[in-house]
Amino acid sequence: MFKGSMTALVTPFKNGAVDEDAVAALAERQIAAGTHGLVPCGTTGENATLTFEEHMRVVEIVVVTAKGRVPVVAGTGSNSTAVAIANQRRAKELGADAGLVVAPYYNKPNAEGLFQHFKAIHDAVDLPIVVYNVPGRTVVDIQADTVARIAGLERVVGIKDATGDMARVSDHRRLIGTDFVLLSGDDPSALGFNAAGGVGAISVTSNVAPDLCAQFQDATLAGDWETARELNDKLMPLHHALFSSSSPGPAKYALSVLGVMNTELRLPLTEPNEASNAQVRAALVHAGLLDRA
Repeated sequence: MFKGSMTALVTPFKNGAVDEDAVAALAERQIAAGTHGLVPCGTTGENATLTFEEHMRVVEIVVVTAKGRVPVVAGTGSNSTAVAIANQRRAKELGADAGLVVAPYYNKPNAEGLFQHFKAIHDAVDLPIVVYNVPGRTVVDIQADTVARIAGLERVVGIKDATGDMARVSDHRRLIGTDFVLLSGDDPSALGFNAAGGVGAISVTSNVAPDLCAQFQDATLAGDWETARELNDKLMPLHHALFSSSSPGPAKYALSVLGVMNTELRLPLTEPNEASNAQVRAALVHAGLLDRA
């Protein structure tokens, strides 16, 4: 169920509030472009600045818009186990297909704490879990042997690995088996990730170039590596440009250039500077999404 190009959706705002109509339009745009799955309210969705009500309303809108056409993996993680359980429970009630559960940030739990965190969420809510390992943001890295232990829980079905470490793919396959869903959380290394045995990506870039990202993932899954390399070359400057300032600022700027939505962020995030914006515009030209920078 979880494979291919899965978009880590940005959350559109208007005058400080969630723009619900724009949320639905973004989800529909993704599905029309061939995106294989939607991931609302993750890091890219600025979930840290959303109230519980806003967070779950965004999930609800995406689920209703998707209408079962593609799976919806709702961001449900927190550094509080109790909050993560509440998020996971509500996501299930709203019809999400799984919860994306990030490693607890700031607390810096040890391996046992990580396992017990995921076990508590797993035991409390009957909804599949995709583990999210992003040590660049959480300051804790879920090592492969701990992932394998967590994967022994019945409803833990996969991982979004944003380490950029290609060896992790083989380690996870060796320790867990090939049925465990391996999704990249790092667009620039997604080609190597899939070549090593991954089956897709939860992507920031697919917000901006959903059709190209879907075609890229389709090519890797079909073993058409020549096409995948060509598409990867086209997308690589965009992968880098979208992290030339704090994400999702550059992604929202790119979408504004394409006429899709505005650039509004919530503090503490601020809009990218002109150097970042220029890099984004040049990358859009390189990808064939914009006529000129």
